[in-house]
Amino acid sequence: MASQQEREELDARARQGETVVPGGTGGKSLEAQENLAEGRSRGGQTRKEQLGREGYQELGSKGGQTRKEQIGSEGYQEMGRKGGLSTTDKSGSERAAEEGTGIDESKYRTRSNAP
Repeated sequence: MASQQEREELDARARQGETVVPGGTGGKSLEAQENLAEGRSRGGQTRKEQLGREGYQELGSKGGQTRKEQIGSEGYQEMGRKGGLSTTDKSGSERAAEEGTGIDESKYRTRSNAP
């Protein structure tokens, strides 16, 4: 439990627009962020109870099918190339640049997540 002084410091940071509570994004005070985070957590639990395991599996399957339609086999091939180049030290993009291997990210990026 945070001391009164720590809570006051967190509240001041929250009032400046910083998110100080995980899940409390958008709250204008420490208390507001705590309430938002708890409400979001409860909402997730309720949805989990409503859908159950099978419901989440169906949602995942639908999402995968949608993604497959968006990027097609070429997009998955490009992602695989990039992933295959990655190491613990460097990302696939870094290795591709070093080795001069062309990775066409436009094949697997959609308009909503393009830079």
